[in-house]
Amino acid sequence: MPEFVTLANTADIPAGSGKIFDVKGNSVAVWNVGGTFQAFQNVCPHRGGPVGEGELEGIVLTCPWHGWSFDIITGANTMNPAKLNKYEVKVENNQIQVAV
Repeated sequence: MPEFVTLANTADIPAGSGKIFDVKGNSVAVWNVGGTFQAFQNVCPHRGGPVGEGELEGIVLTCPWHGWSFDIITGANTMNPAKLNKYEVKVENNQIQVAV
């Protein structure tokens, strides 16, 4: 059973934005997509770029290093079979919690 770690208050990550957190030695990006929070390992599978620092357009997040794009809901790359490693997220009492 995964352990949930509280990372932030929902007000800390406005819609359309993201933040990066260190969680047990892992860099984790959390994005607010229209009030739903998505979390994934902040490492692009292409060349290890900080994908969480990329640009979000709708539900497509683009890595700032080489332009690889991912569906932020599923983690799937928009052009090939690569995927982001996703984390389960829950919100309780306005606290964003991620399973690690």
